[in-house]
Amino acid sequence: MSTMETSGWTGTRKGMPQIGAVAQRSKTMTPQDIALFTQITGDRNPLHYDEAAARRSLFGGLIVQGGVTTGILNALVAEDLPGPGTVFLAMELKFLKAVYVDDTITGRVELTQVRADKPICTLTVQIHNQKGELCVSGQATTYTAAL
Repeated sequence: MSTMETSGWTGTRKGMPQIGAVAQRSKTMTPQDIALFTQITGDRNPLHYDEAAARRSLFGGLIVQGGVTTGILNALVAEDLPGPGTVFLAMELKFLKAVYVDDTITGRVELTQVRADKPICTLTVQIHNQKGELCVSGQATTYTAAL
């Protein structure tokens, strides 16, 4: 029997990421993003489509669905950190400020914990708008499959 220690990160493309690593991406939100998300989910909330109703609401204008806004986090973990093969195991988010059509959002993930025995990470996640205002904050746990 071998006493060799095995890492849960063996076989992953990027290997074990380091605590403190950060990745971010930006995207400008468009009406097409809302329409595509609606095709997938059926979410036709008037706050996303009815300009007059949205203007009368506490938001004062058309807002982007939360799923569209947080979708940038999917791209970050799957493409950047931890990287290819990564899926969410859990995520807790707080929606602090609405995101509007034509806002440019920047998603940011920071690695706070890494398990050496399994390819599991904990990340702090945030989304800011172009004014630097925090729109979404939370924590995510991910698993990275060997590819």
